[in-house]
Amino acid sequence: MSCTQDIVIVGAGPSGLALAAELRRLGHSPTVFDRQAEGANTSRAAVVQARTLEALEPLGVVPALLSDGIKVPIFRILDRDNVLAEIDFQKIDSRYNFTLMCPQNQMERHLLERLQAMGGAVKRPAEVLGISASADAAELSISTGGRVERMETAWLVGCDGASSVVRQQTDIPFEGGAYAQSFVLADVRMEWPFDNEEVSLFFAPEGLVVVAPLPDNRYRIVATVDDALSDPSVEFFEALLHRRGPSHCGRIAQAIWTSRFRVQHRVARSLRKGRVLLCGDAAHVHSPAGGQGMNTGIQDAVSLARALDAVLRGGGEAGLDEWARSRHAVAKDVVATTDRMTRIATVRSAAGRSVRNSLISFFGQLPPLRSAFARNLAELGH
Repeated sequence: MSCTQDIVIVGAGPSGLALAAELRRLGHSPTVFDRQAEGANTSRAAVVQARTLEALEPLGVVPALLSDGIKVPIFRILDRDNVLAEIDFQKIDSRYNFTLMCPQNQMERHLLERLQAMGGAVKRPAEVLGISASADAAELSISTGGRVERMETAWLVGCDGASSVVRQQTDIPFEGGAYAQSFVLADVRMEWPFDNEEVSLFFAPEGLVVVAPLPDNRYRIVATVDDALSDPSVEFFEALLHRRGPSHCGRIAQAIWTSRFRVQHRVARSLRKGRVLLCGDAAHVHSPAGGQGMNTGIQDAVSLARALDAVLRGGGEAGLDEWARSRHAVAKDVVATTDRMTRIATVRSAAGRSVRNSLISFFGQLPPLRSAFARNLAELGH
């Protein structure tokens, strides 16, 4: 063995960086590996919920996130020009009574800067070649800089995404399925009839489309499609908005970034297997409906850092078992909620759409239900 570590983290996305930074703040020195030569510079996830901001407060990154992002207090559900429901986050029980639109690359930048300010770093590019675990430690071999390094660690945490090597090599089942439809995404500059204080979800016979404001006078467009193009064009997104969005929507002036992706809904059977733990997309993946993914992963990480801190300071492992149970329950709840939202939003039959719209419009008039939905999206119950 070349070295022995207390904690090794594989993956330097939002979950891995939040875990590493929080462990540093608590007085530990985790080793962080990532297979990419550098962090991604695309926006990807863009929603930061109230509970995540509360969880990140001790790290001191929230002021920078608030400065970089846009506070959006309103979430509207529409069928073209007909407003079915309006969710107002200004009434939730948090000082962060809004949704913060702040792209993932900015979140990662601030977490990395905080980690580095406390003496931490990410070793890149580093590819995990093999993992074996015993009752007392995990052993791994990693290729870094053209050489293979072998190490032993007391705790190994997989924050390495939906295709997690840590999860696969530890034989933890990833249970669930996949959606038939694909998703397309674009960050654009465009003429838009609504202000930047609302996220708009539009229902349409052929699928849903979500439009949300982003910093720097941009908008995020996300939509379901049956067969996504490999490189969707400005004209594609413009036509999509005209078919599904409001009757008066303007021209897209520029597409800054476009992507297509397929979505699964899966949860790892367990978030802990002996000395191996899972966070973020390595532990759960789901529909982007409701903007829950990055948030759930960061909250996994911050709470895991505190559980690991207790163990490393001489406490028993019962806290880790409780962490694994509670975060597994949260993951299953998030996957179920986003699955219901996606299936409701993508109803195809005319009769089904009519019933859906009538029910949403009726229940959307009831203040207690609106408040409960806002609190659920903000993840304040986690």
